Parts: sequence; C-alpha cells; structure tokens
Amino acid sequence: MAGRGWQIAALTTAGWLAALPAFAACEDVPPEQRLQNTAPRDIGRSLDRIREEGWIEIAVYEDFRPWSWEEAGKPRGIDVELGRLIAEDLGVTPRFRFVQAGETLDQDLLNYVYKGATVGGHVSNLFLHVPYDVDYACRFDQVTFTGLYGEEHLAIAYRSDDYPEKGPVPAYFRYDTVGVENDSISDFYLTGFARGQTADKINRYTTTGAAMAGLAAGEVMAVMGPRAELEAALAPGLTLHEPPLPGLARSKWTLGLALSFQHRPLGYAVDDAIAAGLADGRIAAIFADYGVSFTPPLR
Repeated sequence: MAGRGWQIAALTTAGWLAALPAFAACEDVPPEQRLQNTAPRDIGRSLDRIREEGWIEIAVYEDFRPWSWEEAGKPRGIDVELGRLIAEDLGVTPRFRFVQAGETLDQDLLNYVYKGATVGGHVSNLFLHVPYDVDYACRFDQVTFTGLYGEEHLAIAYRSDDYPEKGPVPAYFRYDTVGVENDSISDFYLTGFARGQTADKINRYTTTGAAMAGLAAGEVMAVMGPRAELEAALAPGLTLHEPPLPGLARSKWTLGLALSFQHRPLGYAVDDAIAAGLADGRIAAIFADYGVSFTPPLR
C-alpha cells in the first residue's frame, strides 16, 4: 500500500542517501515538450471565477493524521485548517476533496493538479502537503509550487522504559526492533543502513500511525518516521527525539502547495495568505492546536 512516506523518497531515492554536488536551480533541465494534438486537459478555475462562484476546491490526502482526515463526516487536520485560512483570506468557502496517495508524487500532481485522472478525474484548485524541492520543481513547468507553510523532520519515537537514559539512534536497530511505514524514506534508510545490518529488525506497517500503535502495544521498541505523524500518535510512556541520521543527506523538508501553472494570480493570492498567516501566528497556532511542533519554512 502506498503511503505519504513515498513523497520524499519519490523526489530522489538513492540521492538522499548520499550527498550530491550542488548546481544552480534548473541548470541543465530542459523544459518539457508538450505533445501536439492531444486531448484537452482540465485546467481548473481561475481566481476571478473562484471569487465569482464563491468557493474553492482544495485537495488533501485521506486518512492522514494529523494533516487531513474525516471524523464523523467533518474534515479535520492541519492541512484542512490551512485550507480554511486560505479560503477566508480569498473571501470564499472551502470545499475539501480527500484523495488517495498514488505510487509517486508525479502521479498525484498529474491526477490532482494539471491534468486529472484518465477516468472521471478532474483537477482541484489547490493541492496541499506537497514536499518542496527546487530541483524536483524544475521538472514541472505545468505546476506552480508555492505557499511554503512549514517543515517536516524525520524523528524516532520510542518507549521510555526501554531507553531510560537516552533515545535510540539508528545503530541500535542492529539489535532492537523498529517500526516504519512500508516503502517510506525511513524504510529505505534503515533497510540500507550499515550495509543492511538493521534490515532484519524492521517491522513494516501500512502507515506511521499503525507503527505507533504497534509501539504502544509493545510490538516494537521504536518507530522512525515524520515527526508530526509520530507526535500525533504519542501515547503514555512514549517519547521522541531527532537524533543524527548518518548517511542521510536530508532529514527534513519544506511543505507547500501546488496548483496549475495557468493560474498564477491564484498562486500569488494564496502565497500572500500563507505569508500573512505565518506573520501573525495563525499558522503556528494551527500546529499547536493539533499538538504538533511547528518549524517556520525558509521562504
């Protein structure tokens, strides 16, 4: 089962496990070649039309605590509240579209941002929780990446009674059991750590939340994953930390949103709304309301 943990691995897999040379943004990346005489694409709605019709559709991932999920039929989560903040600034009503995570981020951008799924699909006006990487963004001239609103960090949650003096580091998992979301960056990292010496101690779960439930039940001694997802599932007797992760070139990433490049005025307006929410503390308060640490993005 694909999970949101693939998002980061999808930007580059092995490239995140070893440092790469630095190049200027978009250097040597040719623009995409658009095919002629292809079927028309759904390009969504302009800012003027959104304001005229009084609503905006915002795509968020389903079953993705603490970011976005439905509870008793009502949308909840950090990304949902961010969507409401944006809609309020635009003077319109938000409509949330809960979508499934695909196998790759490329696929999700195609399905929800600039083309629409082949069967019965349509693009949404905004797509939240998109990890931002300048080199990855260079590949997509049909997508505008904007509205950077926070950072996500990899962390390790653990049982306090198993590690009373200090939290575990990856080398411990040569001997101690650890849970991860299947096919996530944590899974890839620990599987290859120390030439595979930790591989047989890894327990794989469908989601990070399920791994945290396994930790609470004593199935594993620790869980590695995105900090926000770990914090959202902390139970009594569990804690977490952010230790050094040797061999991993990047253990944190910036979160933003994506929309069709054809609607840049909407992108500018949305980015202004996010900037205002960061400046006056509303976005930090949203994270606090869900018990999640907030790190302002570098914008």
